[in-house]
Amino acid sequence: MDFVQVMEYLWKAAWRFYGEGDTPPRRGSPVTPWRILPGHPATVATAIRRNATTLGLDPTRRKNADTTATYLINKKPYLDYPTALAGGWPIAAGIIEGACRHLVKDRMDITGARWGLDGAEAVLRLRALIGNGDLDAYWTWHLTREHHRTHLTHYQDHTLAA
Repeated sequence: MDFVQVMEYLWKAAWRFYGEGDTPPRRGSPVTPWRILPGHPATVATAIRRNATTLGLDPTRRKNADTTATYLINKKPYLDYPTALAGGWPIAAGIIEGACRHLVKDRMDITGARWGLDGAEAVLRLRALIGNGDLDAYWTWHLTREHHRTHLTHYQDHTLAA
């Protein structure tokens, strides 16, 4: 799950607990993201609900808090940030969306372009290789495979095998 989206939910809940102009405490708040990043969204959901109950929020003021708590519980399997961070994976969709725009949209969405599936896939594979800096290694591998396919398999000396 996009961590930025989780933060948006947390901020909506946070403003239910604090008056306008108040500054919510960063680490002591029940809606702090610092407990979600290490993998404790259920703990944060419980703290949000407990705080809403302790403060005696009416149903209207409590709505965002409950919505956020339910969101955290429902999305818990997708909020495994410790694994993502340990693997070096992005936890915010912006980098992924930017890569998709750069890799796909900027090339595929040009005026007058008409793509078949095979042609589009070939172009996108080459763009990915170039973008990752792997084109030279791929090209060396490709030439070796092509040489084997077109020469070695057709011109091997079959008389030695007999």
